[in-house]
Amino acid sequence: MSVAEVVAVLLAITYLLLVIRQNILCWAAALASVLIYLVIFFNAQLYMESALQIFYAAMAVYGWYQWKYGGIEHQGLRIVTWRLHIHAIVIGGILGLTLGFGWVLSATDAAFPYLDSFTTVAAVITTYMVTRKVLENWAYWFVIDGLSVYLYVSRELYLTAGLFVLYLGMILIGFRCWWREWRSETLATA
Repeated sequence: MSVAEVVAVLLAITYLLLVIRQNILCWAAALASVLIYLVIFFNAQLYMESALQIFYAAMAVYGWYQWKYGGIEHQGLRIVTWRLHIHAIVIGGILGLTLGFGWVLSATDAAFPYLDSFTTVAAVITTYMVTRKVLENWAYWFVIDGLSVYLYVSRELYLTAGLFVLYLGMILIGFRCWWREWRSETLATA
């Protein structure tokens, strides 16, 4: 455990707490955390996780913009849900890309090429869902973060694994908060 990992974990917790509250400052905490994690994961030979941090940095900027200016009349976004067939397409795409990236990474010294690829590919899609305030993002994160706990423990990133255990509880709280708001907005417009 390094000082950098401690700082990255604290910033990541701050990010998720702010996401749960739909506070736009979550994207600043995310940007700071992912830049630190980029180096941590590269040094742990989790190359897809490291590359994911570059994507997260871009999504932090995109998410801030969408939460501030997206939506109807550029007033920010409201929580939405996706239809089942969209989820089927998304999950199929995640699995297909996981096989492709996992196969490529299996030719390197990457640790857990398929699991690393799955968590990375799924996180890319799910991060986009967060930037668009898709309610079901929380269910996707639960699966991703549950698998990530194993991945990080196996690479002796114990503090980060602990963070992801904490995330699992926070995900349940986040879903509940977002679901309540989505339901009240849906009933108000019905």
